[in-house]
Amino acid sequence: MSLPELQPYCFEFQRRVEFSETDMAGIMHFSNFYRFMESAEHAFFRSLDHGIHQKIDGETVGWPRVHSSCNFFRPLRFEDTVMMRLTIEEIRRCSVRYIHTFLLGGGNDTAVVASGRMTTACVRLDRTLGKIESINIPDELRGKLETAKATQE
Repeated sequence: MSLPELQPYCFEFQRRVEFSETDMAGIMHFSNFYRFMESAEHAFFRSLDHGIHQKIDGETVGWPRVHSSCNFFRPLRFEDTVMMRLTIEEIRRCSVRYIHTFLLGGGNDTAVVASGRMTTACVRLDRTLGKIESINIPDELRGKLETAKATQE
């Protein structure tokens, strides 16, 4: 399995592995890599002055995951500080696909410990009817996403 090529620019988010995220051997449980990817995505949206769940033109808009995967190369342990790089792989009409790269260490000792992909869909949430419907990404947010993607190419 080859690693995704790292882009010159991407959103970076740093996080420490907490004790509650590890198993009895002190190794971060695999499920937490998905939580870390979600945390990085939320921080990325905040950097664009947007939320993952917000009102846009009077409608509640959200971003549920429609696909996620992760390949694990090395373990993360309690107290490790991991740098997560989020790169936009593709922007579609109503979804965004990201590449997440997990890095440990710094300088010449930096190691890729995991690499993941996540696709999220832009949806309208109707809590009254209990419906979720995919919608086009709002123009203002699409512009910010496209600008972020362009700066990584």
